[in-house]
Amino acid sequence: MNPLVRIQPRSADLGDGMRVRRTLPNRQQRMVGAWCFLDHAGPVHFEPGKGLHVGAHPHIGLQTFTWLIEGEVLHRDSLGNEQLIRPGQVNLMTAGHGIAHTEDSLHDGVRLHAAQLWIALPPEHQDCAPAFDHYPTLPQWREGGAELTLLAGRYGQRTAPARIHSALVGIDIACDEASALTLALDPSFEYGLMALVGDLKIDGETIRTDELAYLGKGRGELHLALPAGARVLFLGGEPFDEPVQMWWNFVGFSRADIAQAQAAWERGDERFGAVGDGRARRLVAPPLPWRGPGDTRIPHT
Repeated sequence: MNPLVRIQPRSADLGDGMRVRRTLPNRQQRMVGAWCFLDHAGPVHFEPGKGLHVGAHPHIGLQTFTWLIEGEVLHRDSLGNEQLIRPGQVNLMTAGHGIAHTEDSLHDGVRLHAAQLWIALPPEHQDCAPAFDHYPTLPQWREGGAELTLLAGRYGQRTAPARIHSALVGIDIACDEASALTLALDPSFEYGLMALVGDLKIDGETIRTDELAYLGKGRGELHLALPAGARVLFLGGEPFDEPVQMWWNFVGFSRADIAQAQAAWERGDERFGAVGDGRARRLVAPPLPWRGPGDTRIPHT
Protein backbone atom coordinates (compact mmCIF):
# COMPACT_ATOMS: atom_id res chain seq x y z
CA MET A 1 0.00 0.00 0.00
CA ASN A 2 1.40 3.37 -1.05
CA PRO A 3 1.76 6.15 1.53
CA LEU A 4 -0.56 9.14 1.35
CA VAL A 5 0.85 12.09 -0.63
CA ARG A 6 -0.38 15.60 0.19
CA ILE A 7 -0.64 17.92 -2.82
CA GLN A 8 -0.95 21.65 -2.24
CA PRO A 9 -3.10 23.68 -4.66
CA ARG A 10 -1.94 26.46 -6.95
CA SER A 11 -4.19 29.49 -6.74
CA ALA A 12 -5.30 31.78 -9.55
CA ASP A 13 -7.67 34.75 -9.72
CA LEU A 14 -10.01 34.64 -12.71
CA GLY A 15 -11.30 38.13 -12.03
CA ASP A 16 -14.41 39.57 -10.34
CA GLY A 17 -13.35 37.84 -7.12
CA MET A 18 -13.39 34.29 -8.53
CA ARG A 19 -10.48 32.37 -7.01
CA VAL A 20 -9.58 28.93 -8.34
CA ARG A 21 -7.41 26.34 -6.59
CA ARG A 22 -5.79 23.78 -8.92
CA THR A 23 -4.40 20.47 -7.69
CA LEU A 24 -4.19 18.56 -10.99
CA PRO A 25 -1.98 18.51 -12.95
CA ASN A 26 0.80 18.91 -10.39
CA ARG A 27 4.52 18.16 -10.41
CA GLN A 28 3.92 15.60 -7.65
CA GLN A 29 1.04 13.87 -9.45
CA ARG A 30 -0.20 14.67 -12.93
CA MET A 31 -3.29 12.42 -12.98
CA VAL A 32 -5.57 10.23 -10.88
CA GLY A 33 -6.64 7.54 -13.29
CA ALA A 34 -7.94 9.38 -16.36
CA TRP A 35 -8.78 12.46 -14.24
CA CYS A 36 -6.14 14.92 -15.45
CA PHE A 37 -7.36 18.33 -14.26
CA LEU A 38 -9.04 19.54 -11.08
CA ASP A 39 -10.04 23.12 -10.31
CA HIS A 40 -11.98 24.11 -7.20
CA ALA A 41 -13.81 27.36 -7.98
CA GLY A 42 -15.28 29.44 -5.16
CA PRO A 43 -17.33 29.54 -3.10
CA VAL A 44 -17.63 33.21 -3.97
CA HIS A 45 -20.42 35.76 -3.69
CA PHE A 46 -20.00 38.14 -6.60
CA GLU A 47 -20.55 41.83 -6.12
CA PRO A 48 -23.48 43.38 -8.04
CA GLY A 49 -22.60 43.56 -11.72
CA LYS A 50 -19.89 40.91 -11.40
CA GLY A 51 -19.94 37.23 -12.32
CA LEU A 52 -18.26 34.35 -14.13
CA HIS A 53 -17.72 35.09 -17.83
CA VAL A 54 -15.29 32.82 -19.68
CA GLY A 55 -14.82 33.68 -23.35
CA ALA A 56 -14.80 31.21 -26.24
CA HIS A 57 -11.92 28.75 -25.96
CA PRO A 58 -11.06 25.39 -27.55
CA HIS A 59 -10.43 21.87 -26.29
CA ILE A 60 -9.11 18.63 -27.80
CA GLY A 61 -8.48 15.11 -26.49
CA LEU A 62 -10.49 15.36 -23.27
CA GLN A 63 -13.87 15.51 -21.60
CA THR A 64 -14.71 18.54 -19.48
CA PHE A 65 -16.70 17.58 -16.39
CA THR A 66 -18.53 20.34 -14.49
CA TRP A 67 -20.00 19.62 -11.04
CA LEU A 68 -22.02 22.55 -9.77
CA ILE A 69 -22.52 22.98 -6.02
CA GLU A 70 -24.00 26.50 -5.85
CA GLY A 71 -25.21 28.99 -8.46
CA GLU A 72 -26.22 28.65 -12.10
CA VAL A 73 -23.94 28.59 -15.15
CA LEU A 74 -24.89 28.77 -18.83
CA HIS A 75 -22.88 26.58 -21.22
CA ARG A 76 -22.75 27.38 -24.95
CA ASP A 77 -20.66 25.46 -27.48
CA SER A 78 -19.80 25.29 -31.17
CA LEU A 79 -22.16 22.34 -31.71
CA GLY A 80 -25.07 24.68 -30.99
CA ASN A 81 -25.75 23.43 -27.48
CA GLU A 82 -26.99 25.90 -24.88
CA GLN A 83 -27.50 24.37 -21.44
CA LEU A 84 -28.06 25.83 -17.99
CA ILE A 85 -26.49 23.81 -15.19
CA ARG A 86 -27.86 23.99 -11.64
CA PRO A 87 -26.61 22.60 -8.31
CA GLY A 88 -26.47 18.82 -8.19
CA GLN A 89 -26.13 18.49 -11.97
CA VAL A 90 -23.28 17.55 -14.31
CA ASN A 91 -22.29 18.91 -17.70
CA LEU A 92 -20.04 16.61 -19.72
CA MET A 93 -18.45 17.94 -22.89
CA THR A 94 -16.45 15.53 -25.04
CA ALA A 95 -13.91 17.53 -27.03
CA GLY A 96 -12.43 14.72 -29.12
CA HIS A 97 -11.17 16.20 -32.40
CA GLY A 98 -12.13 19.69 -31.33
CA ILE A 99 -14.82 21.92 -29.82
CA ALA A 100 -15.12 25.46 -28.46
CA HIS A 101 -17.37 26.78 -25.69
CA THR A 102 -18.16 29.63 -23.32
CA GLU A 103 -19.28 29.61 -19.67
CA ASP A 104 -21.26 32.40 -17.99
CA SER A 105 -22.96 32.70 -14.61
CA LEU A 106 -26.62 33.31 -15.37
CA HIS A 107 -27.07 36.17 -12.93
CA ASP A 108 -24.38 38.58 -11.78
CA GLY A 109 -24.06 39.40 -8.10
CA VAL A 110 -24.82 35.86 -6.88
CA ARG A 111 -22.96 33.01 -5.19
CA LEU A 112 -21.05 30.38 -7.17
CA HIS A 113 -19.27 27.17 -6.11
CA ALA A 114 -18.13 24.43 -8.48
CA ALA A 115 -15.54 21.80 -9.31
CA GLN A 116 -14.20 21.73 -12.86
CA LEU A 117 -12.47 18.55 -13.98
CA TRP A 118 -11.05 17.09 -17.15
CA ILE A 119 -10.91 13.44 -18.16
CA ALA A 120 -8.19 12.47 -20.65
CA LEU A 121 -9.55 10.47 -23.56
CA PRO A 122 -7.69 7.21 -24.30
CA PRO A 123 -5.88 6.97 -27.65
CA GLU A 124 -8.71 5.13 -29.38
CA HIS A 125 -11.13 7.98 -28.55
CA GLN A 126 -8.73 10.93 -28.71
CA ASP A 127 -9.94 12.05 -32.14
CA CYS A 128 -13.63 11.15 -31.75
CA ALA A 129 -16.45 13.44 -32.80
CA PRO A 130 -17.22 16.14 -30.22
CA ALA A 131 -20.38 15.83 -28.11
CA PHE A 132 -22.18 17.37 -25.17
CA ASP A 133 -24.34 15.73 -22.49
CA HIS A 134 -26.25 17.13 -19.52
CA TYR A 135 -27.14 14.96 -16.51
CA PRO A 136 -29.75 16.51 -14.21
CA THR A 137 -30.19 13.39 -12.06
CA LEU A 138 -27.44 11.29 -10.47
CA PRO A 139 -27.42 8.27 -8.12
CA GLN A 140 -27.55 9.37 -4.46
CA TRP A 141 -27.56 7.56 -1.13
CA ARG A 142 -26.92 8.22 2.55
CA GLU A 143 -24.26 6.56 4.63
CA GLY A 144 -22.94 7.35 8.10
CA GLY A 145 -24.46 10.85 8.31
CA ALA A 146 -23.31 11.85 4.81
CA GLU A 147 -25.02 12.17 1.44
CA LEU A 148 -23.06 10.59 -1.40
CA THR A 149 -23.59 11.42 -5.07
CA LEU A 150 -22.08 9.20 -7.75
CA LEU A 151 -20.79 11.65 -10.34
CA ALA A 152 -19.07 9.27 -12.76
CA GLY A 153 -18.24 5.62 -13.21
CA ARG A 154 -19.33 2.74 -10.98
CA TYR A 155 -19.34 2.24 -7.24
CA GLY A 156 -20.66 -1.03 -5.83
CA GLN A 157 -23.97 -1.74 -7.55
CA ARG A 158 -24.46 1.87 -8.65
CA THR A 159 -23.56 3.30 -12.07
CA ALA A 160 -23.55 6.98 -13.03
CA PRO A 161 -25.16 7.88 -16.38
CA ALA A 162 -22.20 9.90 -17.75
CA ARG A 163 -20.63 8.43 -20.89
CA ILE A 164 -16.99 7.92 -19.91
CA HIS A 165 -14.33 6.06 -21.91
CA SER A 166 -12.06 4.88 -19.07
CA ALA A 167 -12.53 2.87 -15.88
CA LEU A 168 -12.91 5.49 -13.16
CA VAL A 169 -15.10 6.77 -10.33
CA GLY A 170 -16.08 10.15 -8.95
CA ILE A 171 -18.15 10.73 -5.79
CA ASP A 172 -19.25 13.90 -4.00
CA ILE A 173 -19.54 13.42 -0.22
CA ALA A 174 -21.51 16.08 1.70
CA CYS A 175 -22.00 15.93 5.47
CA ASP A 176 -24.78 17.67 7.39
CA GLU A 177 -23.46 16.11 10.60
CA ALA A 178 -20.14 14.73 11.78
CA SER A 179 -19.60 11.48 9.88
CA ALA A 180 -17.39 8.42 9.85
CA LEU A 181 -17.32 6.50 6.57
CA THR A 182 -15.61 3.41 5.26
CA LEU A 183 -15.31 3.40 1.47
CA ALA A 184 -14.70 0.20 -0.47
CA LEU A 185 -11.83 0.58 -2.93
CA ASP A 186 -10.62 -1.31 -5.98
CA PRO A 187 -6.94 -2.20 -5.35
CA SER A 188 -6.20 -1.79 -9.08
CA PHE A 189 -7.36 1.86 -8.98
CA GLU A 190 -5.38 4.86 -7.79
CA TYR A 191 -7.34 7.38 -5.70
CA GLY A 192 -7.37 11.00 -4.64
CA LEU A 193 -9.57 13.04 -2.29
CA MET A 194 -9.93 16.83 -2.23
CA ALA A 195 -11.51 18.63 0.71
CA LEU A 196 -13.83 21.23 -0.84
CA VAL A 197 -15.31 22.47 2.45
CA GLY A 198 -13.79 21.80 5.87
CA ASP A 199 -11.01 19.41 6.79
CA LEU A 200 -11.16 15.63 6.80
CA LYS A 201 -9.21 12.77 8.32
CA ILE A 202 -8.00 9.83 6.25
CA ASP A 203 -7.00 6.92 8.44
CA GLY A 204 -6.39 9.48 11.19
CA GLU A 205 -4.33 11.94 9.10
CA THR A 206 -5.81 15.43 8.69
CA ILE A 207 -6.23 16.84 5.17
CA ARG A 208 -6.88 20.58 5.01
CA THR A 209 -9.39 22.37 2.81
CA ASP A 210 -8.23 22.48 -0.85
CA GLU A 211 -5.48 19.91 -0.33
CA LEU A 212 -5.51 16.82 -2.53
CA ALA A 213 -4.64 13.56 -0.82
CA TYR A 214 -3.22 11.10 -3.36
CA LEU A 215 -3.48 7.48 -2.25
CA GLY A 216 -2.04 5.46 -5.11
CA LYS A 217 -3.01 1.83 -5.70
CA GLY A 218 -3.29 -1.25 -3.54
CA ARG A 219 -5.93 -0.23 -0.98
CA GLY A 220 -9.08 -2.24 -0.35
CA GLU A 221 -10.87 0.27 1.86
CA LEU A 222 -10.56 3.78 3.24
CA HIS A 223 -11.64 5.22 6.59
CA LEU A 224 -12.82 8.84 6.59
CA ALA A 225 -13.82 11.14 9.43
CA LEU A 226 -15.56 14.39 8.44
CA PRO A 227 -16.92 17.26 10.53
CA ALA A 228 -20.44 18.62 10.12
CA GLY A 229 -20.70 20.75 6.98
CA ALA A 230 -17.71 19.13 5.25
CA ARG A 231 -17.68 18.36 1.54
CA VAL A 232 -15.20 16.06 -0.20
CA LEU A 233 -14.53 15.12 -3.81
CA PHE A 234 -13.45 11.48 -4.13
CA LEU A 235 -11.77 10.45 -7.41
CA GLY A 236 -10.29 7.17 -8.63
CA GLY A 237 -9.44 5.20 -11.71
CA GLU A 238 -7.15 2.73 -13.42
CA PRO A 239 -3.73 4.34 -13.94
CA PHE A 240 -3.61 5.84 -17.41
CA ASP A 241 -1.40 3.70 -19.64
CA GLU A 242 -0.38 6.39 -22.10
CA PRO A 243 1.66 9.42 -20.96
CA VAL A 244 -0.28 12.52 -21.96
CA GLN A 245 0.79 16.06 -22.67
CA MET A 246 -1.36 18.85 -21.28
CA TRP A 247 -1.01 22.46 -22.27
CA TRP A 248 -3.50 25.32 -22.04
CA ASN A 249 -6.87 23.70 -22.95
CA PHE A 250 -5.45 20.78 -24.92
CA VAL A 251 -4.68 17.16 -24.08
CA GLY A 252 -2.69 15.09 -26.55
CA PHE A 253 -0.15 12.31 -26.92
CA SER A 254 2.49 14.29 -28.80
CA ARG A 255 3.76 17.82 -29.29
CA ALA A 256 2.32 17.69 -32.79
CA ASP A 257 -1.19 17.18 -31.38
CA ILE A 258 -0.82 20.32 -29.26
CA ALA A 259 0.87 22.47 -31.90
CA GLN A 260 -1.68 21.59 -34.57
CA ALA A 261 -4.57 22.44 -32.26
CA GLN A 262 -3.00 25.78 -31.30
CA ALA A 263 -2.43 26.72 -34.94
CA ALA A 264 -5.98 25.73 -35.89
CA TRP A 265 -7.44 27.89 -33.11
CA GLU A 266 -5.25 30.89 -33.98
CA ARG A 267 -6.30 30.89 -37.63
CA GLY A 268 -9.99 30.38 -36.86
CA ASP A 269 -10.07 26.94 -38.43
CA GLU A 270 -13.44 25.23 -38.78
CA ARG A 271 -12.06 22.38 -36.64
CA PHE A 272 -13.37 24.20 -33.56
CA GLY A 273 -16.38 25.93 -35.12
CA ALA A 274 -17.98 29.06 -33.69
CA VAL A 275 -19.93 29.56 -30.48
CA GLY A 276 -23.33 31.09 -31.23
CA ASP A 277 -23.10 33.82 -33.85
CA GLY A 278 -19.32 33.86 -33.60
CA ARG A 279 -19.14 37.23 -31.82
CA ALA A 280 -18.25 35.83 -28.40
CA ARG A 281 -14.94 37.06 -26.99
CA ARG A 282 -12.21 34.58 -28.00
CA LEU A 283 -9.43 33.63 -25.60
CA VAL A 284 -5.93 33.83 -27.07
CA ALA A 285 -3.66 30.81 -26.82
CA PRO A 286 -0.36 31.47 -25.04
CA PRO A 287 2.89 30.65 -26.86
CA LEU A 288 3.92 27.01 -26.95
CA PRO A 289 6.12 26.20 -23.93
CA TRP A 290 8.87 24.33 -25.79
CA ARG A 291 12.23 25.98 -26.22
CA GLY A 292 13.19 24.10 -29.33
CA PRO A 293 13.44 20.68 -31.01
CA GLY A 294 15.64 19.32 -28.20
CA ASP A 295 13.28 20.33 -25.38
CA THR A 296 11.71 17.15 -23.98
CA ARG A 297 9.84 18.75 -21.09
CA ILE A 298 6.17 17.86 -20.64
CA PRO A 299 4.16 21.09 -20.50
CA HIS A 300 1.81 21.85 -17.63
CA THR A 301 -1.45 23.75 -17.90
